[in-house]
Amino acid sequence: MPIIHENSRWNHPPALRPAGLFVTDLDGTLLRSDRTFAAADLEALRRLGECGVVRVLATGRSLFSFEKVRTPGLPLDYLVFSTGAGLAELPSGRIVRAQSLDPAEVCRAWDVLRALALDFMVQRPIPDTHAFGFHRSGRPNPDFDRRIALYERFAFPLDGATAGFGPATQLVAIVPPEGSPETLPEVRRLLPELTVIRSTSPLDHRSTWIEIFPATVSKSRTTAWLADRLGIPLARTASVGNDYNDLDLLDWSETRFVTANAPPDLRERYPVVASHDKGGVCQAANLWLQKLRIEP
Repeated sequence: MPIIHENSRWNHPPALRPAGLFVTDLDGTLLRSDRTFAAADLEALRRLGECGVVRVLATGRSLFSFEKVRTPGLPLDYLVFSTGAGLAELPSGRIVRAQSLDPAEVCRAWDVLRALALDFMVQRPIPDTHAFGFHRSGRPNPDFDRRIALYERFAFPLDGATAGFGPATQLVAIVPPEGSPETLPEVRRLLPELTVIRSTSPLDHRSTWIEIFPATVSKSRTTAWLADRLGIPLARTASVGNDYNDLDLLDWSETRFVTANAPPDLRERYPVVASHDKGGVCQAANLWLQKLRIEP
């Protein structure tokens, strides 16, 4: 069973019901190719705040990784991080909710990934998700090696036994571009009791990351939990994303957009706004405000 911790001191009931909830992904959506934020996108987020809209950033990054790109005064109210395993207030960073795989679930996922001869990491529970153990299959995997190098201070080899690891936020298997396309559906088939999410590597933009979480974790489930506690109806929600790990969030929200840099199949499925380098979040926010006729 998943392990769920909620902050009982979180004062979530707002004095006035928010006008709506707007969610944006980070990498490839709000964050540009040069790892900066567009002035137009930031101004649009400020305007949303002036209109009484709750502004949420939903990312696969851990808290540690988010802090690497965070800038002072970023106009956001909440952070859904680690693909929904965690929820934090902004700007304080106070954790509102955290979920993790229990040791039995870690063992089960571990055994499946080893049997499939995959390279994978097992990440510590929140707030230490940036620390992880890793297992190598022995085959070349540059993207896997690069991630270990980026977190060299926090990465350690796994000795093959799961008994001492304990709970984990997630497991991440990294499949090289030349890897079998059957790997993802096979992992999902073997772990039907867990959430298995596909994302494109933010490092080489070609490898596939297969992320395994408790069944209760996803961007949409955590955002829906937040919206419910803030009294925001689904009809007044919007999201914008760019990759496969945004699918459940896009399908959950009433209004949804993908940026022009999203994969072709996502651009065929959802309304398209400008790319992350050309103010796509700003365009999505403005279109949504016009649709709902929300004004400051």
